[in-house]
Amino acid sequence: MAHPAQLSFQDAASPLMEELLHLHDHTMMVVFLISTFVLYIIVLLITTPLSNTGTMNAHMLETVWTVLPAIVLVLVGLPSLRILYMMDEISNPHLTIKAIGHQWYWSYEYTDYSTLTFDAYMLQAPDLPNGGARLLEVDHHTVIPTNSPTRMLISAEDVLHSWAVPALGIKTDAIPGRLNQTTLLTTRPGLFYGQCSEICGANHSFMPIVVESAPLAAFEDWSTTMLT
Repeated sequence: MAHPAQLSFQDAASPLMEELLHLHDHTMMVVFLISTFVLYIIVLLITTPLSNTGTMNAHMLETVWTVLPAIVLVLVGLPSLRILYMMDEISNPHLTIKAIGHQWYWSYEYTDYSTLTFDAYMLQAPDLPNGGARLLEVDHHTVIPTNSPTRMLISAEDVLHSWAVPALGIKTDAIPGRLNQTTLLTTRPGLFYGQCSEICGANHSFMPIVVESAPLAAFEDWSTTMLT
């Protein structure tokens, strides 16, 4: 979970988020180098009183400043395309969960179980447990097993919503009448918080998401408890 005054991303809890962080660092380094070079050229233009008329017909220079930006775009674009294909990859999920957005709460259906469904409402401040995150805690966590590929089927019942969990690198729109899918895999146990990321009405800020990653044995105990 993000902490106050945090400027960077949350710690990655999935391989996909780790790749997104690497892409961010790679892109920022390219932007830093370009900005430094442009600043250096500006300083030279301001401080150097001399001019060179030979640059008026410098065909090689024009070729370089045309080709070089294209190369930079390729260096940034290829890793981005790779991650886009990774985000769309759905291969042999161990578990399928359907998330349905409502105004203003989420419903979850574990489709591999016949009757495992529940609604997740935000906990009000008087009901928060000790140490609970205000405006982020819900009454029922979405529990998934650690290191198990999980497929999320996401839709909405009324208006547009968006199911987003930053630490897992997931943000998928929930659209009425349409079923979107994404995959997630957690690399460590823990609680991962998210919120609806699509303005969906007056209480848009009050439909949080809590994904709880637990060892397989703990997940089986939880599912057995929910089914009884």
